[in-house]
Amino acid sequence: MGGDTHNSSGLPPFILTGLPGLEASQHWMILLLGLLYTVSIVGNSLILFIIKEEQSLHQPMYYFLSLLSVNDLGVSFSTLPTVLATFCFHIREISFNSCMAQMFFIHFFSFIESGILLVMSFDRYVAICHPLRYATVLTDARVVQMGMSAIIRSFCMIFPLPFLLLRLPFCKANVLSHAYCLHPDLIHLPCGDVTISNIFGLFIVISTFGLDSALVFISYVLILRSVLAIASREERLKTLNTCVSHMCAVLIFYVPKVGVSMAARYGRHAPPYVHTLMSLIYLFVPPMLNPVIYSIKTKEIRRRLCKILRRRKF
Repeated sequence: MGGDTHNSSGLPPFILTGLPGLEASQHWMILLLGLLYTVSIVGNSLILFIIKEEQSLHQPMYYFLSLLSVNDLGVSFSTLPTVLATFCFHIREISFNSCMAQMFFIHFFSFIESGILLVMSFDRYVAICHPLRYATVLTDARVVQMGMSAIIRSFCMIFPLPFLLLRLPFCKANVLSHAYCLHPDLIHLPCGDVTISNIFGLFIVISTFGLDSALVFISYVLILRSVLAIASREERLKTLNTCVSHMCAVLIFYVPKVGVSMAARYGRHAPPYVHTLMSLIYLFVPPMLNPVIYSIKTKEIRRRLCKILRRRKF
């Protein structure tokens, strides 16, 4: 496979990689990844169940949270098949079409999450800076529109990526750096001119992650300005406390994303497992931590979760 030229009609398979340089520790990775998947799937499923059953949570902030939980489940299930195959069953080959499909869904859900975090920051901005207009601004119809906008934008951005790769010839040993298919990894494999793919990839990253993070930052600057205008210190802390969960979700999403980008650009001489671990943190930590953070910081969710646990206990 190493020296033959393949084009899209040949559908060359790809070889997935576990943890290069840490093969002796991969049994610990199986346990760790199993724990991360379990917490992510069970935690996000519980969030969805609680929001559905608890009438007091039928409001815009929790509608966005339920959309975030659905998206986190999508991220988990997008990576689950190949991660299990690589680490548990040592099946490292993946077909071209399967790899393209996985790449699409991983980036699709990742871009949706950025959009969801943006609309959640808008929700917090309206709730704190314009509380009297909250019910009229964030109606159910507008919540649906905002959620659909995040989904449609992500689809339109990611849809061309597989087709840009399909038109290129592959003549290298198609070995990937991870246990799943990512566009930055795949873009290094074709022998043809990848300039268009590189430019388009940079464009969608800047126009989504870059723009979204900037707007989230601006919304929190406006929120902080409004909070500082409150005379009572207790009221200021109480108001800021309503944003803590979202701020944590933003940090655990964007900080690993920046870390992956920095490692790819400036960490070329770092051991291969460093890049793999950074990507694992980026894809596995947010879906696992989001339900934990919201369960701890949201009184209504925490109370309902305690009821469920007590019911199971007895």
